[in-house]
Amino acid sequence: MKASSSRSISAPAPDNREAIMLAAERVFAKDGYDGSSMRDIAKEANVSQALLHYHFGTKEKLFDEIFSFRATEINQERGRHLDRLFADGAIPSLPQLIDALFRPTVELGHDPERFGNFFSRILAASANSDDPHTKALIAEHYDSTALRFISAFQKVLPGISREDAVWAYMFSIGVGMTMMARTGRTARLSNGACDDNDVELLLRKISLFVCGGLLNMAPTGRT
Repeated sequence: MKASSSRSISAPAPDNREAIMLAAERVFAKDGYDGSSMRDIAKEANVSQALLHYHFGTKEKLFDEIFSFRATEINQERGRHLDRLFADGAIPSLPQLIDALFRPTVELGHDPERFGNFFSRILAASANSDDPHTKALIAEHYDSTALRFISAFQKVLPGISREDAVWAYMFSIGVGMTMMARTGRTARLSNGACDDNDVELLLRKISLFVCGGLLNMAPTGRT
């Protein structure tokens, strides 16, 4: 009996970790980081808090792991698009470059099997956070890819300055944050004429809007 009561937590099944991360993602998306607790997450995941701490230690480490997992997924896909577009010295069109920037986030946010709509809310809140730790997360996981796109803007739009390329990236990302996940707001505002469930239509509309702004910043740029 004594040995049984002092037994340490056994290693959990591999899928428990993923289930906990998904449950935590739902809680963070709904209540925000500050409004969430390990108790809430354990309840959502239907596991003990002991198991939660076994896997992740603290709420901060759990949040960081979720953020790292999703950001890596998005930015690796963006990197593959850029590698393909600029292979062998090629220069893509501006719409191709914009598609490479937005497609990974929009497809993730609209795919119910990947549950990216939860992360879209977390990312939007994190991008506007003044918390030093959250700002460091954004820098760690997004700045290197951002710099690749800023340089790509300069290659595709030779007339654009470095400063305007940075502004262009930031303004473009603002669009992406708004449209990353399905919200139904476009349908509501348009009495059903606009459908944010249609990923390809959404990407085309984003491209038209963002490319128009970029071309006005560098009127000699390619289309």
